[in-house]
Amino acid sequence: MADDNEFEPRPGRMRARGGKRARAYLQCVVAAANLARGGARSGGSVKRSFSGSRHGRGAGVGRLLARKGGADARFRRRVVIKARIVRLAGKGGARALAHLRYLQRGGTTREGEAGSLYGRKTDVIDGKAFHDRCAGDRHQFRFIVSPEDGTQYDELKPLVRRLMARAEADLGTRLEWAAVDHFDTGHPHAHVIVRGVDGKGKNLVIARDYLTRGLRERAGELVDLDLGPRTDHEMARAMTAQIDQERFTDIDRRLLAAADNERSVSAHGAGVFEQTLRAGRLKALERMGLAEPLGKGRFRLDPDLAATLRQMGERGDIIRTMQRAFSDRLIERGAADLAIYDPAPGAVPLCGRVLERGLADEHRDRHYLIVDAIDGRTHYVALGREMAEGIGEGMIVRIDPVRFEPRAADRTVARIAAANGGRYDVDVHLNFDTSATRAFAEAHVRRLEAIRRRTGGAMREADGSWRIAPDHLERAAAYETELLRERPVVVSLLSVRPLEELARADAATLLDARLSEPQALPLREAGFGAELAAAERQRRQWLLTEQLAEERNGEFRMAPDAIGQLRRRELLKLAQGISEELGLPYGETGAGERIKGIYCRRLDLMSGRFALIERARDFVLVPWRTALEGHAGKHVSGQVRGETISWTIGRGRAGPSIG
Repeated sequence: MADDNEFEPRPGRMRARGGKRARAYLQCVVAAANLARGGARSGGSVKRSFSGSRHGRGAGVGRLLARKGGADARFRRRVVIKARIVRLAGKGGARALAHLRYLQRGGTTREGEAGSLYGRKTDVIDGKAFHDRCAGDRHQFRFIVSPEDGTQYDELKPLVRRLMARAEADLGTRLEWAAVDHFDTGHPHAHVIVRGVDGKGKNLVIARDYLTRGLRERAGELVDLDLGPRTDHEMARAMTAQIDQERFTDIDRRLLAAADNERSVSAHGAGVFEQTLRAGRLKALERMGLAEPLGKGRFRLDPDLAATLRQMGERGDIIRTMQRAFSDRLIERGAADLAIYDPAPGAVPLCGRVLERGLADEHRDRHYLIVDAIDGRTHYVALGREMAEGIGEGMIVRIDPVRFEPRAADRTVARIAAANGGRYDVDVHLNFDTSATRAFAEAHVRRLEAIRRRTGGAMREADGSWRIAPDHLERAAAYETELLRERPVVVSLLSVRPLEELARADAATLLDARLSEPQALPLREAGFGAELAAAERQRRQWLLTEQLAEERNGEFRMAPDAIGQLRRRELLKLAQGISEELGLPYGETGAGERIKGIYCRRLDLMSGRFALIERARDFVLVPWRTALEGHAGKHVSGQVRGETISWTIGRGRAGPSIG
């Protein structure tokens, strides 16, 4: 008989009771830990693809908050949170500074004053100083906080401060942020910019589910505390207001969800109020041509219902933006004279005076211009992410659509690579084309680098050479198409001075360019077109008096060198004053001349924009380019090629040249 005290342990897998599949103990621990932090209940045996939604600070908080408030979600105050991560490398820093300036523009407060940045404890933050502190950051976070009932707040500062305090608690780190409230739209909102570093100065990584859900739930909690839950009357009023709106609404989402495979939906819903919403909205969609009645209360929805309504909503926002610009400037325009510029293939370039410049999407830095054009109409021009630096109200510009096709440089690279076994570099280029310069070949390398970074359409080898694919031209076209979304048009400055100053200006003006150009853009004698036509008539008489033009048999002709003479007159007059200021003589430049010196500043003249370059023994005035922006006081070099110059910033290896 065995001793009762004897015991032989037999380690093995722990079994689950109740007939469930046995799980390893480690799997049970992982599942419990996952559930405790707001994750899924399932064990570790199920493989999931990594999405990044729970990577970073605040992971799982969004799901936890959404689950906690799910039961009463219908009565929760809604807050729209738009979140975006902005990289600050390259042009990101300049765009971030421009974004800050725009947020502090005039007319955004309830009193119509300029917006003021505020922070955790102070009501006034220096935007430039905040931007300078962000200079070394890899990225920044931008949020738009827009409570649905924001009109009930006198100011949003207390709400934003409490929200950021909650965010710091959720993320477990101190945040450095700046915010500004805007009340210039129908929905009061706050813009919040958060530095991309945590309290220890390390890169701040926030989980995607917190950006998309957690912050929104926290904001909803705070608004509920301030205003109380939504009542049935408030919800009914908000839904009823959507019936006749020319935009995509919550009612449309319900109709699409209830539609069958034939896009047929009934006006009869679950409940009297739902039926009222459906019937009213379907009748409104029928008037818009987006729903077809089938009889017995059934309708067939348009296959492009959502996209069409979103476009209608965007167009309505654009028209309201234009009308607001007119009313601010006491300008009267009929509805027939309002247009949205479409830069589609075959579009005609646009020329006109800038009435307004702004951000169409403050969250994604989408810019726009309102241009009073020479065709007698006023156009809304979407710029994408093109900031159009240096373009302001009252200036005269030309808008050209961007053509998305491979450039000459792409064809050159493809041709050289095809002759060299698919390989390209600067030396191969120079051997293939003995007339090419090294600077010209290096420009092709920069083009390849840009394509590689954006689309991966070119491969750089370890030795610095490039492996060019046989379909390189197709990849270059795909790169241009991608750029088109961010920059659909090119904005060229024609005049920084108002039109009334150009008719008798002793300088080369856009009027001279139009009078000397056989194929100048046609104008219509209405609006700005009528003003330009009158200015051209005055300019003709002035040019005849100055003997810079002649009129024979009723035909007006400018002298061959008239524009050059006018430009030289203005430069010489300006150079006299600069010479006294710098104590240096003025040196005129010629075609092909190499320019080296220190870039001092930009000069806005009638003849265009010029750069003041100080050399050792003299100074020169040459055409200005955006590449010089922000480089005042630095050494630059460039070569004059007609009306253009390709600039290089900084000292060369051999040091600055003495001009």
